[in-house]
Order: sequence, then structure tokens, then C-alpha cells
Amino acid sequence: MTSQTPAIIPIYTTRGDVEAFLVYPHLYNRLGEWVGFVQPNREVYSVLGYYVGELSNDKRILRKRSMDETKDRVKPPPAPAHRLISPATTPLPPMMAELPHSVIDILEGMPELLHPLGSGELQEDLD
Repeated sequence: MTSQTPAIIPIYTTRGDVEAFLVYPHLYNRLGEWVGFVQPNREVYSVLGYYVGELSNDKRILRKRSMDETKDRVKPPPAPAHRLISPATTPLPPMMAELPHSVIDILEGMPELLHPLGSGELQEDLD
């Protein structure tokens, strides 16, 4: 029997840079740190379970700039056993459609929403 390696899917910015990797359901930054996860409905959440945005068809993480509605916090999947070893090469990005002003690219405009465990503003205090 052969063990199948899960696919590493690059996640792009609107400029075409690879800033994250998806090994479903875990989302990693370029350093291989776990920073979030993706639900089957393509919603993206931080490692703490806070809503971040949606995974688009062209492999970007997008959300409405005004984001007035709040989504319930969800329970994250178990943390991955180890860091991701980022691939040495990645495919060229797809042609990116321009975003309307009402939509923001999370990896370009709000990357702080996807932080590793142990850092970030929404981290719970241990006191």
C-alpha cells in the first residue's frame, strides 16, 4: 500500500504572490505555521475559530469590507501534528479578477486575522 500525500494548494494574493498554503482543512502561512482552517462551504476561520473570509475560486481569501454581520465562532479542528514544509516551487497564479472596492483580499489587507497559535489580538489571556 502507498500512503498518499495530501495536496498542498497555494493561496494567492490579488497581486499573484503565494502567501498561504492549504492542506485541507488546515491553512498555513509561508513559514509553515498553522494560521487557520477552511470549512467544506469554503468559509475560512482563524486558529481560534473566528470568521476571516471566503476561499474564492481563484484561490484567494476574500471578505466584504463592511462585514457588518457577525458569524458565530466555530470549534477549530485538531491542530496539525507538525509544521508544513512549504514547497520549493509553486504554480503560476491564475489570472486574478479585479476586486470591487467593497471586497478586501485578506492576505493583502488584513493578514493579522490569520495568525499562528500563541499570537494575535484575539488571543485569550492566561491570567
